[in-house]
Amino acid sequence: MSSSVEVKALSVKFGEFYAVKNVSFAVSPGEIFGFLGANGAGKTTTIRVLCGLLTPSEGDAHVCGIDVRTHALDVKKIVGYMSQKFTLYDDMTVAENLSFTASLRKLDEAHFKSQKEKLLHFIKFQRSESTMVRDLPGGIKQQVSLVASVLHDPQVVFLDEPTAGVSPAFRQRFWGLIRELAADGKTVFVTTHYMDEAEQCGRIALMKDGQLIALDSPLQLKKHSFPHKNPKHVSLEDVFIAQVEGGAS
Repeated sequence: MSSSVEVKALSVKFGEFYAVKNVSFAVSPGEIFGFLGANGAGKTTTIRVLCGLLTPSEGDAHVCGIDVRTHALDVKKIVGYMSQKFTLYDDMTVAENLSFTASLRKLDEAHFKSQKEKLLHFIKFQRSESTMVRDLPGGIKQQVSLVASVLHDPQVVFLDEPTAGVSPAFRQRFWGLIRELAADGKTVFVTTHYMDEAEQCGRIALMKDGQLIALDSPLQLKKHSFPHKNPKHVSLEDVFIAQVEGGAS
């Protein structure tokens, strides 16, 4: 298997409205793949399809060789999804949240304990597991959310704006964790509105109105968007504004 994710002519319709229209791309194992676009561009809808949570209207999508249309339950077993809005319960402790996640994933007790110990060490968690999630600082809460999303050792991890609202220091730390996951062979999808984070992706897909309008490395996107400028003097924010919100100049 050369691609961990493969999408061909994917479309998702709600009534007559195309939330995603004729999107095609492939992502390799160990790749950090950025998904950029304005709110409502189709990023989260595409991710939901790839997590087996939403059936495509047209086209095909495979995750680790598994057809999301016909084997959605099998797809759910091999992906991890960290939502920007909901991953942990604030009124439960860290230990209770992780135990609940493990039960949903039907992990046996020994495997769960081994994974939890390894992953809490991975994020350098130094607080008590009896801490209520609501009492955690935002950055640490996001790191524990990451642990919950990869507790079952998924091959593909989807992170939907994982660092929204946390400090720059925590964002930097979180991206260190993302790079370690990728180095371990995991495919990581990331949506973000922070352009400094997008710079750390191997490739970036730009979405607009449900369509894929550009797909390349940050450097090549800069070159293609502003061919007459030195790419060192072009920011991804410039590219985003030119491609998604207007015309390049």
